[in-house]
Amino acid sequence: MTLLSTKNLAVSIAGQQVCHELSLNIEAGQCWGILGKNGAGKTTLLHALAGLGNIDNGEILFNDTPINTLSHRDIAQHIGVLFQHQDDPFPGTVLESVLIGRHPYLQAWQWESEQDIQHAATALQQVDLNGFEARQIQTLSGGEHQRMNIATLLVQDPQLMLLDEPTNHLDLHHQITLLKFLTSKMRAENKSMIMVMHDINLAARFCDHLLMIFEDGETLHGSVDEILHRKHIEKLYQHPVNTIESAHGTVWMPT
Repeated sequence: MTLLSTKNLAVSIAGQQVCHELSLNIEAGQCWGILGKNGAGKTTLLHALAGLGNIDNGEILFNDTPINTLSHRDIAQHIGVLFQHQDDPFPGTVLESVLIGRHPYLQAWQWESEQDIQHAATALQQVDLNGFEARQIQTLSGGEHQRMNIATLLVQDPQLMLLDEPTNHLDLHHQITLLKFLTSKMRAENKSMIMVMHDINLAARFCDHLLMIFEDGETLHGSVDEILHRKHIEKLYQHPVNTIESAHGTVWMPT
C-alpha cells in the first residue's frame, strides 16, 4: 500500500531548486533516508512532504488524496514530524509535553484520559526516559529533549513519521537503540518513516530506500542496494570516500 507519493514535484527555497519532477512512492513498511550536503534543502523537502511548506509544481498525495485538501486534524492524526529545531516557550513537565501527541485525537476542551497518560508513560519507557514524567522540560539535556520529542511522536501514533535528523544530540548508545526500535516498530505495524540523515552508515544500516538531493534540483532515489555506490556518494558530497567491510556490511569513510 502506498502511503505517500509525489508526482512531478518541484520545490525550491530562496531561489534554490531543491527538486524538480520528483515522482516517488513511499510504501507501507518502508524506511527512507534523505541524504544531501548542508543547505541542499533536505528539511525544506521534508516539510513539503508533511504539507507544511509551499511547492512550486506537482502534487503530493497521502493515501491517494492530495495532501493540500486534507484538514490539519487529518494530517496530524496520520503524519508525525520531528523538527530539527524545536523550542519550548512555556514551562511544563515531560509528561505534559509528551501528551501533546494525543491532541489531534481530542475534542475541544477535552482532557487526556488515563489511557492517554499510560500511553505516554509507555512511550517514555521506550525512549529510556522512565521516571522523567515530573521533570521540567527546561532541565533536560539536548539528548533527553530529543528523546522526549520522539516519545511525543510515539504517542501521536501516526502512519507516517517524518524525522529531521533524529540522531541529533544522541550519544552512540541511544542512536543505535532508538533507530533499531523505531524501524522495527514501523515495519511491524506496516507504517513508514522518512528520515533526514547525515550519517551514511546509519542510513545504510537502518533504511531500505534512499533519496539523494544533489545540486540544481537533481535527485536520485531507489533501494539502498541501487543507490548506495561510491560514484553517487562522491558526487553527492563532492568528497572521495573509501569502504571497509564489517559485520553490519560496508562502512563508508571519507578519505
